[in-house]
Amino acid sequence: MSEINKLIQDFERSRVQLGAIENQVQTLTVQSKVVGEAISELKDTKEKKVYKAVGNILILSDVSKVKKELEDQKETIDLRLKTVKKQEETILDKLNSLKTEIESMNKGNEDKKEAK
Repeated sequence: MSEINKLIQDFERSRVQLGAIENQVQTLTVQSKVVGEAISELKDTKEKKVYKAVGNILILSDVSKVKKELEDQKETIDLRLKTVKKQEETILDKLNSLKTEIESMNKGNEDKKEAK
């Protein structure tokens, strides 16, 4: 298999990987927003107790406890989102590098054909 074909395969694998990471970014962004809105609602409520979902049941719990759990959850989601965005940047850099390399090899091959 020629070097250009290997680069093209690597490029395609990276593109698929980028798609999966973009989906993760989108999912984590939505989760962070939803949890952030729940935290905001808890800050505004005058209630001392709220229901929280645990599996298939709702449990009455202290607002402060639920708020703390949600803040921890949001922190974890945001940290994961930051990590996944860094992965996305790394793959984008790799794709751009591969694209440039493939284009230059392709141009080199065309120049060789024209010289013949």
